[in-house]
Amino acid sequence: MIGCIIQARTGSSRLPGKIMMSVNDNDTVLSFGIKQVQFSKLIDKIVIATTDLVEDDIISDYIKKLNISCFRGKSKDVLDRYYECAKKFSFSTIVRITSDCPLIDYTIIDSIVSKFLKNKYDYLSNVHPITTFPTGTDVEVFSFKSLEKSWKEATKPSEREHVTPYLYTSKKFSVGVFKNSKNLSHLRWTVDYKEDLDLICKIVNQISTRPILMKNILDLFVKYPELKKINENVPTNEGYLKSLKEDEEEE
Repeated sequence: MIGCIIQARTGSSRLPGKIMMSVNDNDTVLSFGIKQVQFSKLIDKIVIATTDLVEDDIISDYIKKLNISCFRGKSKDVLDRYYECAKKFSFSTIVRITSDCPLIDYTIIDSIVSKFLKNKYDYLSNVHPITTFPTGTDVEVFSFKSLEKSWKEATKPSEREHVTPYLYTSKKFSVGVFKNSKNLSHLRWTVDYKEDLDLICKIVNQISTRPILMKNILDLFVKYPELKKINENVPTNEGYLKSLKEDEEEE
């Protein structure tokens, strides 16, 4: 079974509660992303993997109302959360999406899953170890067997908190790269800061088609190039860089 596990929590240090913030009159960051993923033709089941912290009860309650499965696990050890979730739902192939990417493009998901299934990769992604896609279109696909091996062997804080670094850095797995025809890695439509959310809201409210695809956003940017400036100065990869610093402190 191909399962999409979307990790979600309210405790963001940069924009607390961001995934429960509204992007329009009907949706939050979280629910809009779920609806985007639901257009996938290859994913069999979607599960929201949140923490077992009391503060994330709000996510669990919200997900039940959306009629989506929810799994609760460790807060910091997200690798363990993914492993236990995948094991519970008997996923043989896991698609990793983060809840702060509400404009995830299902056609990118399906293209990566399709390539993964046709080849003998352990891990395939459009973001690691290199990316040519906009931040916010991140998709990672890996086998349960590889996830389990990573779960057993990964020890660094960065490997446990960010789920997949061990898969694409340890050189113990067959790793594939999914490239875009044009390098668009300078673009960004994920949610880490208020400026990011402002951009997402403008995109959602100016594009009427559903789902919203990467092509739709690129066309919008051509028509309104000033939109790209809304979040062009926000920092990138702060969370992962913080975890790498924790790695150094433990050595």
